[in-house]
Amino acid sequence: MPQQVRGVIARVKDAPVELVNISIPDPGPGEAVVAISACGVCHTDLTYRDGGINDEFPFLLGHEAAGIVEAVGENVDTVEVGDFVVLNWRAVCGKCRACKRGRQQYCFDTHNAKQKMTLEDGTELTPALGIGAFADKTLVHAGQCTKVDPTADPAVVGLLGCGVMAGMGAAMNTGAVTRGDSVAVIGCGGVGDAAIMGSRLAGANKIIAIDRDARKLEWAIGLGATHTIDASEVDDVVEEVQELTDGFGTDVVVDAVGRPETWKQAFYTRDLAGTVVLVGVPTPDMTIEMPLVDFFSRGGSLKSSWYGDCLPERDFPMLVDLHMQGRLPLEKFVSERIALDDVEQAFVTMHRGEVLRSVVIL
Repeated sequence: MPQQVRGVIARVKDAPVELVNISIPDPGPGEAVVAISACGVCHTDLTYRDGGINDEFPFLLGHEAAGIVEAVGENVDTVEVGDFVVLNWRAVCGKCRACKRGRQQYCFDTHNAKQKMTLEDGTELTPALGIGAFADKTLVHAGQCTKVDPTADPAVVGLLGCGVMAGMGAAMNTGAVTRGDSVAVIGCGGVGDAAIMGSRLAGANKIIAIDRDARKLEWAIGLGATHTIDASEVDDVVEEVQELTDGFGTDVVVDAVGRPETWKQAFYTRDLAGTVVLVGVPTPDMTIEMPLVDFFSRGGSLKSSWYGDCLPERDFPMLVDLHMQGRLPLEKFVSERIALDDVEQAFVTMHRGEVLRSVVIL
């Protein structure tokens, strides 16, 4: 029988979110119902609310979540009722051309639940990133559930479901940061700071945090940055980075902002044959114009990172284990714990740059 639970929806573009009753169907083949324990408030949820993703309103928001599997449908053998899981939005198919070539992180046919959650009047909801976890319970594809250590704090490890994994993976997977590397990270919000943490974990010996907000630069130091540059107080960020790297630039630069001006900074901030990783999400109207000869003469790699090029079943358990061993301070990303009806205010707090993550506790 379908269940009635609470959920936070964006009904129309640019309107405040609403806490309403929604209907969760019983799981069908390959699906699971998960009782949500905690869910982080990500900027992507705000982008959904403001119509920046698509116009498939109403949206059921929330996607950085952890919880307990409550029910599973037929043909599910990867998780069981009672499992503690972190949800992901890249459940790989295992059959597409990328998966068959051993590149599952680029899967071209990822899975979501086929059934729809609805409002009480039957209106179908579009779950944010195929998850929709600002709710007491949600329906997902079983492949979106990754089992992790059940003793972990769901408010902390749930953040691996999006922003923290995106940032750490941008450095460790896409950028292939390794011991002795120098790294610059442009934009020190949640994703940028996660890239800093990932760079530190990978053994980088110089990690330069770049932002226009002194408070964010302080957070960056706490998460592993060795140097900071306040972009609001210098004339040329590229020159500042070069001064910190003997005039060469860094081996890897992560652009966690995703604007033409920050990408250009990243391009010229790297050393010859260095790597640029774009993990900040640009808007469709953004364009860039640069001399083609600069691409040829500087060499190296220009990459984009989607979800940190992660494989949830590989990366989530490993990172949770490192956290539980005290080697990965994921708890530093949790700025505040809030109730389900505080999501709209959390968007305001996030927009002001006052938090790394607000986390809804259910």
